[in-house]
Amino acid sequence: MEVHAEKLYHLGIGKSVTRSNLSKANEQRDYHIFEEYATFMIVETCKRRIEKIFELDGHYAFDSTTIDLCLPMFEWVKFRKHKGGIKVHTLYDVEAEVPVFVHITSANIHDSKVMPEIPYELGAHYIFDRGYNDFSNLYTINRS
Repeated sequence: MEVHAEKLYHLGIGKSVTRSNLSKANEQRDYHIFEEYATFMIVETCKRRIEKIFELDGHYAFDSTTIDLCLPMFEWVKFRKHKGGIKVHTLYDVEAEVPVFVHITSANIHDSKVMPEIPYELGAHYIFDRGYNDFSNLYTINRS
């Protein structure tokens, strides 16, 4: 934001932005606008993808990453005695090279528990690591 300091006034921000000002603004801001914008950008990116890299349609990779959070500030993310965090489960379109689905859980949720949340496509191929080795879920995916 410092690089574009002369444009901050036109955005209604003022001369500078402090961390506390951003925090206060985000407390009052509805997160749905960011969710809708991210969904829009993902759809647009997939539509505008011109060059085919792998010549694959309907190939997805699914994995998660854990993000540690400060437990005193985020008490709702406690998953160990002195540790807090969230897990971001991401379905990645291999051809378009963009995430097409994101699901956020507490860090103590096992990866395989999120498999039913994934929006599956008929005839698509899905790549999972062994953390998703749940034969009941895999059989359900195969049948669909």
